Amino acid sequence: MYDVIVIGGGPSGLMASVAAAKNGAKVLLLDKGDKLGRKLRISGGGRCNVTNRMERKQLIENIPGNGRFMHSPFAVFDNESIIAFFEGLGIRLKEEDRGRMFPVSDSSKDVVNTLLKKIDSLGVKKRVNTPVKTILYENNKTIGVELCSKEIVRSKSVIVATGGMSMGHTGSTGDGYPWAKKAGHTITELYPTEVPITLADPFIGDQSLQGLSLRGIELTVLRPNGKKIIRHEGDMIFTHFGISGPAALRCSQFVVKALKKFKTPTIPMTIKLFPEQSAESLFQALVKRAKAEPKKTLKTALKGMAPERLLLYLYQSLEIDSSEMCANTPHDAFRKLASALDALPLHANGTLSIEKAFVTGGGVSIKEIEPKTMHSKKTTGLYFCGEVLDIHGYTGGFNITCAFSTGYTAGQSAALFANK
Repeated sequence: MYDVIVIGGGPSGLMASVAAAKNGAKVLLLDKGDKLGRKLRISGGGRCNVTNRMERKQLIENIPGNGRFMHSPFAVFDNESIIAFFEGLGIRLKEEDRGRMFPVSDSSKDVVNTLLKKIDSLGVKKRVNTPVKTILYENNKTIGVELCSKEIVRSKSVIVATGGMSMGHTGSTGDGYPWAKKAGHTITELYPTEVPITLADPFIGDQSLQGLSLRGIELTVLRPNGKKIIRHEGDMIFTHFGISGPAALRCSQFVVKALKKFKTPTIPMTIKLFPEQSAESLFQALVKRAKAEPKKTLKTALKGMAPERLLLYLYQSLEIDSSEMCANTPHDAFRKLASALDALPLHANGTLSIEKAFVTGGGVSIKEIEPKTMHSKKTTGLYFCGEVLDIHGYTGGFNITCAFSTGYTAGQSAALFANK
């Protein structure tokens, strides 16, 4: 008989195991894969972005999926607690752009191995290659789990830390949702977030922009009537199917929701190449360049103002003769070019699948979870943490912060519950 069974060896499950054991619980950690910490090993491009050091208000703003729910878990274990926790284990951290925190070693292996050592030192029993068939309930109370091997393992409480549906190769295949439903929970609609966007524009077919990276741009998702839904600044890249990179990933969930809401085949988007400049100032800059070198061709005079491949695409799509001498180029051509650089139109027709997303939107309804403990409001002794919940943030350390915070809160609460 265990006090706490944790199902799932990702960020939230590992942290839940630590917190439960620290609070005196006899803990069993189960994972269906052959190794623990798979998602941690690949997070932050293999460098492990353990958290983000933004102020609480900004943290919540960067968790568009039910961020306000996180006020309570953060009161138990927040981003500063995460930093103190890892540094207390001997992992020195450094702060990079936009508050992202990484180990000084730039190695996710150091983070995973140190966490696993901590779990071992606390006496947590670990079992890998051990898939769970179902959670056992009796009289509206959790009594343990049944493994796929038909073995029954009893416990006073169970923490579900199985992740969502994204990045299935790490073991996140939605296992926790049917167990939650069995306990009476609602699963809100699942959808991909932090995922590359697919486009229906001509340059996708002819691959004229494929592989082109843009830095420090503004990407905007619009309603069909042209009004702004969301705008994000950052880097992006054109791919063979659409766009990816930080700015695109942040906009993706809004594309998904808008396509569904407005029931249209495409949702308009725009790229502002120079966020600090207006369309008028861009127009003046283009005219000034042309006037300075009237005998040069437009293509030569404007070289370097924007990526060459993008300019070539714009000349073609706007029907501007770039071989014309600047002196003979009409002002209308500069106006069209400035307008395109200020708001290059895109037509989003979807995203890649939820399995290819970095994060899952939707999940176990937070209305049915006690935020101060992560305890189920439906079944006694049942806890949820991490991405299985209907909580999601942007990339940049926000999702992992939610995972560690809800994991620690669930582990501590489950231990206190078991030891009553």
